[in-house]
Amino acid sequence: MAVVARLVSGGLGDSPAVPGTPVLTLETMNPAVRRVEYAVRGPIVARALQLEKELKEGVTKPFSEVIKANIGDAHAMGQTPITFLRQVAALCLCPELMADSSIPSDARDRARRVLGSCGGQSIGSYSASPGLEVVREDVARYIERRDGIPARAQDIFLSTGASDAIVSVLKLLVSGSGRSRTGVLIPIPQYPLYSAALTELDAHQLSYFLNEEQGWALDVAELQRAVTEGRKHCRPRVLCIINPGNPTGQVQSRECIEDVIKFAYEENLFLMADEVYQDNVYAEGSEFHAFKKVLMQMGPPYSESVELASFHSISKGYMGECGLRGGYMEVVNMNPAVKDQLAKLVSVRLCPPVLGQAVLDVVVDPPQPGDPSYERFQAEKTAVLSALAKKAQLTQEIFNKTPGIHCNPVQGAMYSFPRIDLPPRAVAAAQEQGQAPDMFFCMRLLEETGICVVPGSGFGQREGTYHFRMTILPPTEKLQILLEKLSSFYTKFVREFS
Repeated sequence: MAVVARLVSGGLGDSPAVPGTPVLTLETMNPAVRRVEYAVRGPIVARALQLEKELKEGVTKPFSEVIKANIGDAHAMGQTPITFLRQVAALCLCPELMADSSIPSDARDRARRVLGSCGGQSIGSYSASPGLEVVREDVARYIERRDGIPARAQDIFLSTGASDAIVSVLKLLVSGSGRSRTGVLIPIPQYPLYSAALTELDAHQLSYFLNEEQGWALDVAELQRAVTEGRKHCRPRVLCIINPGNPTGQVQSRECIEDVIKFAYEENLFLMADEVYQDNVYAEGSEFHAFKKVLMQMGPPYSESVELASFHSISKGYMGECGLRGGYMEVVNMNPAVKDQLAKLVSVRLCPPVLGQAVLDVVVDPPQPGDPSYERFQAEKTAVLSALAKKAQLTQEIFNKTPGIHCNPVQGAMYSFPRIDLPPRAVAAAQEQGQAPDMFFCMRLLEETGICVVPGSGFGQREGTYHFRMTILPPTEKLQILLEKLSSFYTKFVREFS
């Protein structure tokens, strides 16, 4: 009788409740989540992991190892951690190491300062939801030194890497329905976090194309086209910028940033500046300019009214501490009542990882001249960035020697995004298998060489063009072999399908 009562009790339009059947299926789950795609950890990476397992089991392959060049994971690619960062982290986790005289005194002083701001002087305690106050103060001082512009700790929110902060700001911005639904402009090619987050939030993605022929430059006329088109079916409210670019590696000029700020002002758009690669600038003549600095130096009306959130992280730069999950955002010209709502939103997740906050503190306030750790810190930092600059140059040189591969200069960040010419027969073969042509190429590359890169279709690209993204992080000798192996495979692939 109880079962019958439950079956009858379903309201109009409800499916009858059937005990023992799954509540959560692909049909009943959140459809927005089902539509989410994230290329850098997509099907090609799943296949790479499977191939690694097969190699360990003794299955014979045409290669001896899988090289995962799909993601900017510096330490996984062999980059050596920065000693001072790890010493402070170790001391925070194990304060008993303070007695070890082999650890420099400035590392011990830094760890004591961080621990002194933690509940119970333990890195295992919760922090305030926006982060430890001392770290936020140090971040504000870092921004002041970088930009020559005042910064306030109360405008700083620490985060679980930059990604978490980006999604939090998008949650604040997405609202409305139908033609009033928020539209968000993102660059194409883009880092798939943006398209995935917009899909999950059911916002409108408004794509603006970077100009590949001009070194992936941002063109304000293209922004205008995207906004004008977007207004036909949504309300454009947000403009996302990635500088230096991911996956494209370009570094924006100051003039370009000024033009973008003027455009945001005229079109009444909230600016989101993803600046996690600000330490990764290699090309001669290229220089990182923070959006905050340019905005403030432009003066009124821009400096007083353009709303901006900018983001940084310990995962990239010379640090590469991806797994420790530390980052921050600074908000500028945000309505105080809305900032209170942002504080409420981040409090739902309690706090960012406190160990990541401790490492961020070292990044924004590194050893200074005269400190015991200064010389070693500077030498390690310089070595990492110098090696990346050489690898950026090596990448474009080797790729551009290969007919059919076109690689723009890697001015910054950690990736190249070469365009590849694919024969019509290869395109047709991909279509027969229900794959994007560049996915078809990348999957063949993986199966035959063990090299894992991400197809350009996962980042967005102009119709009829094909690309792949690969990181420049492997050690120089391994990177050279990888580049030559990939170029040789491409030549063989084209010959096969010509």
